[in-house]
Amino acid sequence: MHPATVIPQRARRTVAAPALMRWLLIGGALAFLGVFLVVPLLAVFTYALQKGVGAYLAALSDPETMSAIRLTLLAAAIAVPLNLVFGLAAAWLIAHFRFWGRDVLLTLIDLPFSVSPVIAGLIFVLLFGRQGWFGPWLAEREIQIIFAVPGIVLATVFITFPFVVREVLPVMQAQGQDEEEAALSLGASGWRTFWHVTLPKVKWGVLYGVLLCNARAMGEFGAVSVVSGHVRGVTNTLPLHAEILYNEYNLAGAFSVASLLTVLALITLAIKKYVEWRAESP
Repeated sequence: MHPATVIPQRARRTVAAPALMRWLLIGGALAFLGVFLVVPLLAVFTYALQKGVGAYLAALSDPETMSAIRLTLLAAAIAVPLNLVFGLAAAWLIAHFRFWGRDVLLTLIDLPFSVSPVIAGLIFVLLFGRQGWFGPWLAEREIQIIFAVPGIVLATVFITFPFVVREVLPVMQAQGQDEEEAALSLGASGWRTFWHVTLPKVKWGVLYGVLLCNARAMGEFGAVSVVSGHVRGVTNTLPLHAEILYNEYNLAGAFSVASLLTVLALITLAIKKYVEWRAESP
């Protein structure tokens, strides 16, 4: 056989083998996602609607469910703005200055990622519980934090505060300080420079961090479960309410509540993809 005919055959074999491997990997990935992601999502909505749309709407309009929705939205509405302010301030400080304790600050910011949410909740109980460090002082003034809304907000803020700063900080470091220094040299004040130069450069990182922070705030279970006390209609968020309904074998109600969280997660994912697309587009 002429060498000129042998080389293309070998080339076709080497090209075909990676193509086959690529399709096998794609098929395996799609099968994995189908089993562990798509099927559970379908199961949530199937169980939620198994007794009909009327039962589904009745479960969502239940007073205890509505209370859980309000508390979840309240905790997120307080935690997200606080973490937005902290995240912007911390990211700006770390990106623009070198100071003693900078590495310690970075480590503390990552603390909620390394500490179990249940442990975080127990820490708040040890601090603000009736037998905790500040418990007697708070009891004398009739201030209740643990097993009340303030404890849920504190736990939510603690669990979610790394998200904004960890998304904004790399963007600030990559952008550099040249434009800020130019604005300051031209007479702009610090606040004017921040609002008109720094913030527009990092806006997509800010939006991305806010999305992740909000998603975690509404879906947090471990820390909130410890500090809430599971008082129905008072200190139960949506994840806790879904657990209670499931433990009572009210599967339709539990999965109806879970479907709300699922819809919120899907909306967050869609907005996240849009933010990523806008950030990557010229």
